[in-house]
Amino acid sequence: QEFQTKKAELKAEWDAKKEEIKNQIEALREAAKNKMEALKESIKNEKDAAKAKLKELRITGREKALERFDAAITRMNALVDRVSEHVTKLKAKGVDVAAAEAFLATAETKLNEAKTKTVAANELLSKSIDQLTAEEKTQLRTLAQDTQSLIKEAHKALRDAVKSLKDAVKAKKAAEKPAETENETEGSETNN
Repeated sequence: QEFQTKKAELKAEWDAKKEEIKNQIEALREAAKNKMEALKESIKNEKDAAKAKLKELRITGREKALERFDAAITRMNALVDRVSEHVTKLKAKGVDVAAAEAFLATAETKLNEAKTKTVAANELLSKSIDQLTAEEKTQLRTLAQDTQSLIKEAHKALRDAVKSLKDAVKAKKAAEKPAETENETEGSETNN
């Protein structure tokens, strides 16, 4: 009983921390989007049409790059939700889902880190319309690679969670099967 209470407290604490991180990331993302919009507005003040077109293309390219990361993170979040639903269903059926929950927590942590990296890239790209310096390009490349590897690690953790769920279901079925077999043999002996 005490264990269940402590476990519920930890889960509530973890959920609150997740929500706090999510809110911080959303606030940073919103600020970066506002900066990007301000950059778009500043293009309208450009008198030279060729320079304006070049700046517009830069902004568009930067937005598309960020959209790709956002889309990947969104897909991974959808997978996290689906796996989480399965964990909840199987937990209600009495299946041991501890390993899957650990993998799920790892995946969520990696996705939060990926979101943070994406926000950092967004801030870097929304700093100015000008071409990126060599240092900024290196920093952006590093952020992109880190984000990509974090997304891959989250995906691997989700695959591991699904595998552990499958194994747990098999183990539960195997544990139930011998009991059913014993009951059937006992029932047939009494009929004789």
